[in-house]
Formats: sequence, structure tokens, C-alpha cells
Amino acid sequence: MNEFLNIKIAVDFDGTIVDHEYPAIGREKLFAFRTLKELEKKGARLILWTFRAGKELDEAVGFCRQNGIEFYAVNKNYPEEIMTDSISRKIDADIYIDDRNLGGFPGWSEVWQMLFPFELQLKEAEKRIISARKNIFKRLFTRIMSSDAKRTD
Repeated sequence: MNEFLNIKIAVDFDGTIVDHEYPAIGREKLFAFRTLKELEKKGARLILWTFRAGKELDEAVGFCRQNGIEFYAVNKNYPEEIMTDSISRKIDADIYIDDRNLGGFPGWSEVWQMLFPFELQLKEAEKRIISARKNIFKRLFTRIMSSDAKRTD
């Protein structure tokens, strides 16, 4: 359940959580909040890492809060950090989710599949097993019905 316990994931806002409409807040990207909530449930520490500052940053944080996401930190490595010139601006995260990745943002469904490939494989295997079981029962039922039909002739 907590396979991402204390894993820090830095997430951009514009173009990643929402469509890029800066300084306005764009529409939510498909599965963005659902994915972020699942990552939180799995123990991840989500850090909002965005170009936004001041009022625009407050609006973004508020929008995420309204959609059920409370970040571990915002534009910081940890909540208590005080940014000074002696601290590198580069975020200390294990995973970065950003629309400026090489190749662009793949979408939240693809992000989930990258982070949890085994879960995807497991679901596909379960589907194949269920399908195989249905086929076995279908063949068995067909045989029973055809043998019953032969007996009544």
C-alpha cells in the first residue's frame, strides 16, 4: 500500500495539472487529481514546483486544495525551508512530473503506467484469465447443450 512512502514527487502546475493558460488557471488535465490522490495514498510526498509566485501561486494552491490535493511543500524542498541565495533553486525530488520534459507531457494515464508498470501488467493478466475462464465455460456449455440435443433426437 505504501510503496511510495516518503518518495518526493515534484509536480508542475501549468501544462501538467491544468492546461497551460497562465496567468489564468486552465482546465484540469484528464486524471490529474485522481492520479495525485492515488500517489498520496501510496505514501508519496507531493511538492508543487511551479513558476507561479504571489497571487497566482496562491490561486494554484487553492485550486488544488479545492480538488483534494494538499501539497507537502510548495516551491520548497520541505515545508519549513526558507529560501535564500545560499540554497540551490533545484528541487530535491525523486521524480519530476512536468510538461517541459523531453518529448512533452505524456498525460496522466501514461504517467501512472510509467510509475506502476507491474499493476498494469497484472490487470492485463487478470483480464486474460477471466476471458479464458469465460471461453472454457462457453465451450463446456456448448458441449453439454449439443450432447443434450443429440440425446433428444
